[in-house]
Amino acid sequence: MLDRIKASLPSLAPAEQRVARLVLADPRSFASLPITELASRSHVSKPTVVRFCRSVGYDGLSDFKLKLAGSVSEGVPFIHRSVDVDDKTGDVLVKVIDNTVAAFLKYRNDASPLAIEKAVMALLGAYNTGKRIEFFGAGNSGIVAQDAQHKFFRLGINCIAYSDGHMQVMSASLLGAGDCVVVISNSGRTRDLMDACDIARKNGATTIVITATASPLAAAGHIHLAADHPEGYDRYSPMVSRLLHLMIIDILATCVALRIGPKLQPVLKEMKNNLRNKRYA
Repeated sequence: MLDRIKASLPSLAPAEQRVARLVLADPRSFASLPITELASRSHVSKPTVVRFCRSVGYDGLSDFKLKLAGSVSEGVPFIHRSVDVDDKTGDVLVKVIDNTVAAFLKYRNDASPLAIEKAVMALLGAYNTGKRIEFFGAGNSGIVAQDAQHKFFRLGINCIAYSDGHMQVMSASLLGAGDCVVVISNSGRTRDLMDACDIARKNGATTIVITATASPLAAAGHIHLAADHPEGYDRYSPMVSRLLHLMIIDILATCVALRIGPKLQPVLKEMKNNLRNKRYA
C-alpha cells in the first residue's frame, strides 16, 4: 500500500502530495488520527484529505485508514513463497498456510467495499423481484460455483450453478433484465465463460465477475470483484486463488443474508431442526 502511494506521488495534486508525505512519514499515526488533525498536519483542508484517499484508489478516509492499519500492522508478510521440489513436508505445510493467510490479509486490505456492495445489491434485487440468480465456473471454479449455489440455496434463494460450457451458454441465452449471473474464473481467460458472460450481458442480465485484475473477463462484467494471487499454474492447480474465491462468495452470502433480515431466521432454524435426524447423536 505504501509502495502504491509512493508511485502515485507525481500524479497527485500538490496539496494531495502533502497528505501522501504525511502518510509515508508515519503511517501508524495517520491511521489513528482524526481528519481534523490530519488536515492540520498536512496544511490542507479536510476535503483534500478525503480526495487524496480516493485519488490513490480507496473509497474514502475510513476505507483508507482501515487498509493502512492492516498493511502496517505486524504479522504475516504479504508475499508468496513458491513450493520447491526439494521442500520437506514441514516446509510445504508452512508455505501453503502462510501463502493462504497472507493472501487473505492482502485481500482484506485491497478489496473494494463499494464493488462488493454493488454486487450484494444486484443479488438482493434479483432475489426481491423473483429473478434468476446463476453461478458459472469451469474446472476448479466450477466447484466454487457449486459451493456458491449451496450457500445461497440455504438462504431460501432460487439459484443454480453450471460448470458445463454448453449449459452456461444456453442458460445465459435465457437470462434477461433483472436476472443476475456470477461468473467465477481464476485466469479470467476461459473462452466458455467469456462467451456466457457476453451473452448474459447482451440480454440485459447483471454480470458479476470474480476474477483476476486486467484479465479479459474482468472488463466483460458489470461488477468486477478482483481476486489476485500469484501461483505457479504450470506446475500446480490453483490453490490459494480458489480459497479466495470461496471467501468472496462467503462475504456475498453473508451480506445478502443480513440484508434479507429477520424473516430469514425461522427458515434457517427449521432447516437446522430438520437436519438433526440426519446425524448420529
